[in-house]
Amino acid sequence: MQSVGEIKNMLESCPVENLPERLLGISKDSRKGVQALAARFQKKHDAYLAELERLETLLVYERECYAQGWKWVAGIDEVGRGPLAGPVVAAAVILPENHKIIGIDDSKKLSAKKREALCATIQKEAVAWAVGVVSHKRIDEINILQATYEAMRQAIAGLQIQPDVILADAVTIPQITIPQKAIVKGDAKSISIGAASIVAKVTRDHMMEAMAELYPGYDFASNKGYGSQKHLAGIAQYGICPIHRRTFVQRFLQGADADSQEIGMAGETLAVREMRKQGYTILEQNYRTRGGEIDIIAQKDGILVFTEVKTRRGTAYGTPAEAVTRTKQRHIIAAAKEYLAAHALTDQDCRFDVAEVLEEKGKTYFRYTKNAFWIE
Repeated sequence: MQSVGEIKNMLESCPVENLPERLLGISKDSRKGVQALAARFQKKHDAYLAELERLETLLVYERECYAQGWKWVAGIDEVGRGPLAGPVVAAAVILPENHKIIGIDDSKKLSAKKREALCATIQKEAVAWAVGVVSHKRIDEINILQATYEAMRQAIAGLQIQPDVILADAVTIPQITIPQKAIVKGDAKSISIGAASIVAKVTRDHMMEAMAELYPGYDFASNKGYGSQKHLAGIAQYGICPIHRRTFVQRFLQGADADSQEIGMAGETLAVREMRKQGYTILEQNYRTRGGEIDIIAQKDGILVFTEVKTRRGTAYGTPAEAVTRTKQRHIIAAAKEYLAAHALTDQDCRFDVAEVLEEKGKTYFRYTKNAFWIE
């Protein structure tokens, strides 16, 4: 008879899709240790099946393309519209037909470690992939929107196989003759766009980490060029460096005044109203600690919710959610830990959400994202 340790090693080395057969083989073993292992690995297999089901929903747009006779479907996405420094990077990815890669999602929802692993898998398993990079200087010359289009065109041109159709995240790329479809929030709805968002994000992150060594005063390794507190402190102390987007820095600093605070307050008021409509009980607003600040603390269905509210007028510098950088997330998490400790809620289920308020073309848009980030 195998020992519990041997059974554990056997299950850990077994491919997840083959677990049911192995679990059946130990189902009659009445030892508590074996049954605990069986329950644990059954949960692992259940999670695998749930992930396959999720990936099915991410193939809807690709399968619509296959049904029209398009074989090579390229997903394309960009990263870096909002930062004050560094390039904008786009990626294009063509996956094999109906191909699933476990874990693919909007890159903003994934940890850095998970993105790195998925990027390697995508690049290995893709039929073709390429990136386009447009510099900070070019962004200042032609504006960020046109620079984004330019990066996307570079990525498409760099593919070793010309796509039959392009799925893009919320944009229609000019000067492209290939059929294309714009999908709002496509990085969370299309497996091809999700894959492209991961490749673009990892590529740009590596570039900014390299820039951090050349220009150490701005904390680029952490903020990736976004306007974090340390980044702004670096600008105040050293001025701008060669990779700063001069037009962005100028406008950013001009906007960091009372008007900006007023916009933020209005956004938080709207977020509170919309959250109440969705059944949230608001516990606190603007909770401050030594570690950081939380805009809204709420509760719903027994879960404590820490919500960061971001408001922007237009998307020239990226979506509101893009301002919730990893550095910002760490401050929010630190503040949440202090709140939980102060209220003796260390065992309380909780999550971190982001509420986006966008004012554009005379209209106000609200988007609420659950589980936007988490404690690593």
